[in-house]
Amino acid sequence: MTSVSRCAGPALALLACALSATCASADDDAALQKTVEVLHASHGQTLNTLLLGERLEYAPEGDMLGWEVQGWLGYDEDKLWLKSEGAYEADINNLSNSELQVLYSRAVAPFWDLQAGARFDVGDSTDRGYAVIGLMGLAPYWFELDTALFLNDRGDPSARVEAEYDLLLTQRLILQPRFELNLGLDDDRAAGLGGGLRSLNAGLRLRYEIRREIAPYLGVEWEHAHGDTAELRRAAGEADSTTRLVLGVRLWF
Repeated sequence: MTSVSRCAGPALALLACALSATCASADDDAALQKTVEVLHASHGQTLNTLLLGERLEYAPEGDMLGWEVQGWLGYDEDKLWLKSEGAYEADINNLSNSELQVLYSRAVAPFWDLQAGARFDVGDSTDRGYAVIGLMGLAPYWFELDTALFLNDRGDPSARVEAEYDLLLTQRLILQPRFELNLGLDDDRAAGLGGGLRSLNAGLRLRYEIRREIAPYLGVEWEHAHGDTAELRRAAGEADSTTRLVLGVRLWF
């Protein structure tokens, strides 16, 4: 706010000068160019925020509440990101697969941010801390990608790739397919995770934007565990594949 107020006065004065008939014609181009530079500098130093509830949903099967929320605070090139996702199974009073990421994000190319920081897991498995490095952005054909490498406090590496796409059926009705792939180099048996390909998630959600900021949706979510992770789940008496109907709302501020 302060940087905008400092620059706004000179910028408006220069713009008025550049467009005024009293300015010498030889000075018009220089004055207008200076105005553009000042306005660009002013905009680049503006502190902005965003809070996005990408998924706030309820699954009747298992009486489960799920969320994926993220937000940032910062400037055009540098931001502080917070990401949280997880699930609460009300029928067994269990908080599962819940995590929080705190990341520094730096714009490295148009539509692409390099991110690094920490991730903290809580829930029914052993609590874990991770170092994180990732790349997040908009791929060709408007696919949103979020990729990350994790190194937990035991030194075990893992990775995640998320992709989603908004297909506009109308200006308000939007179909969103979503995919998530989880991989690990080593077993983490305390957390019920094996090495190799751990799980594949796929979802399809149809939302209606009452306003751009408020969009209820109906969808289906499928998760399938693979390899050693599937074996660990079966040994614990859990299913290695689940399909759920979900009801939710997408919000942003």
